[in-house]
Amino acid sequence: MHDAVWLNANLATMTAHGVIVDGALAIRQGRISWIGPRSGWKDKARAEHDARGAWILPGFVDCHTHLVYGGNRAHEFELRLKGASYEDIAKAGGGIISTVRATRAASEAELLALTQKRLSEWLAEGTAVIEVKSGYGLDRETELKMLRVARRLKGLTVRTTFLGAHTVPEEYKGRADAYIDFVRNEVLPAAAEEKLADAVDVFCERIAFNRHQTARVFAAAEKLKLPVKLHADQLSDLGGAALAAKHRALSADHLEYTSESGIEAMAKAHTVAVLLPGAFYFLRETRLPPIAAMRRNGVPIALATDHNPGSSPLSSPLLAMNMACTLFHLTPDEALAGFTINSARALGMQETHGSLEVGRAADLALWEIGSPAELAYAMGANPCVGVIRAGEKAPAVS
Repeated sequence: MHDAVWLNANLATMTAHGVIVDGALAIRQGRISWIGPRSGWKDKARAEHDARGAWILPGFVDCHTHLVYGGNRAHEFELRLKGASYEDIAKAGGGIISTVRATRAASEAELLALTQKRLSEWLAEGTAVIEVKSGYGLDRETELKMLRVARRLKGLTVRTTFLGAHTVPEEYKGRADAYIDFVRNEVLPAAAEEKLADAVDVFCERIAFNRHQTARVFAAAEKLKLPVKLHADQLSDLGGAALAAKHRALSADHLEYTSESGIEAMAKAHTVAVLLPGAFYFLRETRLPPIAAMRRNGVPIALATDHNPGSSPLSSPLLAMNMACTLFHLTPDEALAGFTINSARALGMQETHGSLEVGRAADLALWEIGSPAELAYAMGANPCVGVIRAGEKAPAVS
């Protein structure tokens, strides 16, 4: 006996089976227990639901966000409109450092309230999983505070990533190597001991950390048996993609300046490419990620909002899909895979999320659309008409 079945539904499976028109999907103990054409449904369920022709898709997976932070950086947005670059602002003491100051000053309760309120935007768009990074503390207390806040978020599954090596804090100015020692020897082990981190990330860039410093953090993560991810090649080609591949990273993210050899290395290592169109748009970048090389080499392409206060204050997976199509020339099918099966891969969660298959988590969303391509089409629209969490209807988000 199944717990529930949804009938009269169109199903976008995100597998080789493609779409199932007029399908049925059954759930048992929080997982998908049957899927196929409605005509093939012969079993029984304790509850039957009429989807009324809606499309059922796996809940979105947003695999790269910086959701926990204090303050905002609207002033820096104004400065960029007047001609200042992201790097100019960072060198003048703005950028990440300004958010660090605000985040250090906020209490854990204040950060939790702010972040839970932000999260409502993702919940309303049927998001099932969100990754949340630290990196706006850059000291032991605040990094752990951020991760604890992320662990306390409600409404979906949260994966936490330790990003202590986001930039060099003011108290370590000119001593980047000493800061990396601090991250490796004190902060990361503390996060691991409290089981606050599911992965470790580094910002490998000329305004942050070089390849050698990044590799040192990765080595510490590997000793703690934590998988790694990388902010790679966003502003210049430092060989970040190849470095991520060398360490079998779950993903390399941004990638605007990645070389063909870097993409080839990612393909061999099965490292997912995470594209972040919100940052590309907000910073008015012009260098496109090497999409053709990714396709040619079979590198899975994931998408994420990269929500953060400085370079991508984007709170909508749907809008990120539209941006990926218009700015990066992805197809709607690629964009949809980017927020489902491929983004689940970028978190190592492809066995539980990102597709409609027997045994997968019943974390689903119902959409009032004519075809899945509409999800990447309309800017500002949200046709989500229902959310299922662990097999149960989730309450509406107000």
